[in-house]
Amino acid sequence: MKKNFSSTKNYIASDQLIEAVNAGVLLEKPLLVKGEPGTGKTMLAEEIANTFNTNLISWHIKSTTKAQQGLYEYDAVSRLRDSQLGNKKVNNIKNYIKKGVLWKAFTAEKRPVLLIDEIDKADIEFPNDLLQELDKMEFFVYETNEVIIAKQRPIILITSNNEKDLPDAFLRRCFFHYISFPDEKTLAEIVKVHHPNIKKTLLNYALNSFLEIRETPGLKKKPSTSELIDWLKLLVADDLNLEDLTTKNKHSLLPPLYGALLKNEADVELFQKIAFMARRES
Repeated sequence: MKKNFSSTKNYIASDQLIEAVNAGVLLEKPLLVKGEPGTGKTMLAEEIANTFNTNLISWHIKSTTKAQQGLYEYDAVSRLRDSQLGNKKVNNIKNYIKKGVLWKAFTAEKRPVLLIDEIDKADIEFPNDLLQELDKMEFFVYETNEVIIAKQRPIILITSNNEKDLPDAFLRRCFFHYISFPDEKTLAEIVKVHHPNIKKTLLNYALNSFLEIRETPGLKKKPSTSELIDWLKLLVADDLNLEDLTTKNKHSLLPPLYGALLKNEADVELFQKIAFMARRES
């Protein structure tokens, strides 16, 4: 793989992010990417895989996920049941071992991209439990008494929504990059990837409204880039012109179809209060 990652027609990456991806690939270290939800961290993995023309192996982490599941899982219950039923499968224990994502990534013929998505959702011990596997690129299967050794180091992308701190021992093994929220110019470029024929007036209105919402003091949940894209999809589908948008917005600070941007009642009530106070003062 002699290619370098860069922005694609589907993904606008900052110069700093491009440098971080290529550094992680060169150093063969996991790239830990932090940032608020909806800033394109998961999509980044897809574009890296496309750039290097390789497979993407994804591990989407939940609060109940254990590190062992990424290696393999042994189904002892099924083996016991089959034994009681006289099934000949029980003679080969490998029939009851389910390969995890790390096993698949380690044994892939071509160097894959391994995405460990939203690692901060898991228990605090989860990252520590992966240290040896990420360091040595191997693990032991007790049931079959075999060692699974990686054919080559995968390109590893680990994402975090920054909801909790990760252990120092884990961080030392990663190359780190924080995806800052895009500025207005970059947002416009991202929008044009998804809506290449969008009217300039609609784009300007949407970006101004979106950024005003994000900058509102007291907002519980700021709308994300992905939510901006969803909102614009609705505006484009309704074929609203600027006059329609401003007329609908005349007596409220809430933009049309605001449900794509504001996802809880507290934030909606906040805008209603601000609008009420503005009308009283006018």
